[in-house]
Amino acid sequence: MRARAGLRTIVLAYLAVLLLLPVAFVFYKTFEHGLGAAWQSVTTPDARHAFWLTIELVAITVPLNTLFGVVAAVAIVRRRWRGRALFNALLDLPFAVSPVVVGLALLLVYGRTGWFGDWLAQNGWRIVFSFPAMLLATVFVSLPFVVRETIPVLREVGTEQEQAAATLGAGPLQTFWRVTLPAIRWGVAYGVVLTTARALGEFGAVSVVSGHIAGQTETLTLHVQDRFEAFDLTGAYAASLVLALLALVTLLSMNLLRRKEAV
Repeated sequence: MRARAGLRTIVLAYLAVLLLLPVAFVFYKTFEHGLGAAWQSVTTPDARHAFWLTIELVAITVPLNTLFGVVAAVAIVRRRWRGRALFNALLDLPFAVSPVVVGLALLLVYGRTGWFGDWLAQNGWRIVFSFPAMLLATVFVSLPFVVRETIPVLREVGTEQEQAAATLGAGPLQTFWRVTLPAIRWGVAYGVVLTTARALGEFGAVSVVSGHIAGQTETLTLHVQDRFEAFDLTGAYAASLVLALLALVTLLSMNLLRRKEAV
């Protein structure tokens, strides 16, 4: 009993040092000068634009990566094709490569002096230092989550129900919508939550390709850095609190999904 209690104490202390204390400090610094100062900081035009730009990136990234993740998972588990192993390995590339390297790669490919940058500029397409590059960076860094959460579920449910549906005359699409998708819905849901969290907190890749233009190409994470470097600590901590609250909502969503799955 003493050993178990000691282990729990160590784990709780570890979590407190790494998670609870920093979050509590952010809350304290946010409201150090009162609720009015914090509210004023997060309602400035630049802060509101950064918030909605972040939400817009998430709103586009999550559906794209969800669709890709489900299709990729089905292709990997249910199909046999040449290059499947290589494709499966490449899906983990965003886990292995630093986001800063991803941003640099986008800069080298789509920048003004990049492989396609000059041609794109001549045809009126601006990728780098604008929304498209930020979207590409966010999509890339959050790409693997849905597929990695869906593949184990697909393998676990097997193919018996799908074969039974095909025997009863259901087509491939009908089988997918009525049999496969309901069976893997919780895996997809977990992947969506993780993708959302990753897209919300992305900094490195977006920082390289955004240009850091306040009110134009500045996400909420970049806004935190901008306010901190401008010695506006209240604004930096208030924006950080908004990000923390969004992360908590994401975490609560995952816990609710787990409870529903258990039921």
